[in-house]
Amino acid sequence: MRVPRPLLAALVLLTAAALVWVVLDLRRAGSGPRETPPPGPATSAPALAPVDWEGGPAYYARFPATAAAGWTDPSFFPVGVWYESVITQDDVDKDREAGINTYVELTETSDMALIRKNGMFAITGKPIAGYGPETVAWLVTDEADMWAGPGDDGWTGNFPGQGPLCVPDDPHKERCGYTVMRTLKDRLPKNDGRPHYANYGKGVMIWQNDRQAGRFVNDYTDLVSLDVYWYTSYYACLDAQNSLKFRADQCARAANYGLLIDRQRKLDALDGKRQPIYAFVEVGQPAPEDRRAIGPDQLKGAVMSSLIHGARGVVYFNHSFGGRCQSQHVLRDACGAATRPAVAEVNRQIKELAPVLNTQSLRHDFGKGVDTMLKRHGGAFYLFAMPGADGGPGSRTFTLPPGVPAGHVEALFENRRIPVTGGAFTDSFAEESTYHIYKITP
Repeated sequence: MRVPRPLLAALVLLTAAALVWVVLDLRRAGSGPRETPPPGPATSAPALAPVDWEGGPAYYARFPATAAAGWTDPSFFPVGVWYESVITQDDVDKDREAGINTYVELTETSDMALIRKNGMFAITGKPIAGYGPETVAWLVTDEADMWAGPGDDGWTGNFPGQGPLCVPDDPHKERCGYTVMRTLKDRLPKNDGRPHYANYGKGVMIWQNDRQAGRFVNDYTDLVSLDVYWYTSYYACLDAQNSLKFRADQCARAANYGLLIDRQRKLDALDGKRQPIYAFVEVGQPAPEDRRAIGPDQLKGAVMSSLIHGARGVVYFNHSFGGRCQSQHVLRDACGAATRPAVAEVNRQIKELAPVLNTQSLRHDFGKGVDTMLKRHGGAFYLFAMPGADGGPGSRTFTLPPGVPAGHVEALFENRRIPVTGGAFTDSFAEESTYHIYKITP
């Protein structure tokens, strides 16, 4: 198509003018600051570095058994009970009412079909008759770090109370724990899509150096936990005073349960790989020599401290061998009258907040004397907070990171709002075990 000359001339002039404006604009860009657009809305996410983790629910996708069981669902958070017996529907009903979804070790008489029928899960030390997809993982053993010690010496095959343990036999210097772990893991079904789990104790936490304890944590498991019952254990407190330099008044604190998670996270990172770390919390008075039982608020605080420090699951020690009320089923019978409501309450909170807990935490230092966990989910920020190991009851002021919306702060499960001034808010903590969960929105 031919363009008339007058129109062609006009197009040439317009093109030349446009080129002039482009050149001028480029010169302005190179000679000085350009006018910047206004900042985005207050709800834009700040550039906060993530806390290292194993990957959350996505971690379980690597194991066909946990993947098929739905453990990759962000709304699922493992909450277990230690060494139960499941015989009747009433057993399951009581456990579910308390917020339990997983049995960590079971008696051989347990009805696996009943567990499966009720949508519950199991982690057991060996295949139990009738087991199936409800069994999502294998337990290698419990506390080999303590009763067998760190070493590769020979193992007799005995467990505590059955006779000599290690070869050579020296009850004051056991050094066959690594052999125990290898041997017991090798006895479990192989290549069946189930991860391996182990629980450790004071050996990993207190007695052993990083190299010794690191082998227990890293060499045999895909899931790991550590039990030291700070609120109740008489000997744990003595060991902590002697080895960790705790003061006598530092032992019975919720914050120490978070230290258990910190210890495992440090050791777990040594091999460059991550695995979920579970919390272990007592619900009664575990040992005959223990001089006190855990209280309801202490129990909730121990669980929350563990979560704040990065626990990816919770297991309750359901046995009470000390005190006036002794039981192997504390959460089902009269011995749990004081702590069962607390277990049910904190488990309801965990279940409701599972999609939040299953997100990667964000790094931010809220100051000394307080333990915190910051997360972002669904356009809101969530701050979990409680007194730290070097803190105690009292008032705390939380200054939010730049870019975090500071319009409304709601204390979840407490039916109250907290005013925000200059990007900060203040709240009080009545006891060392008190915790608050804040939802922060524009």
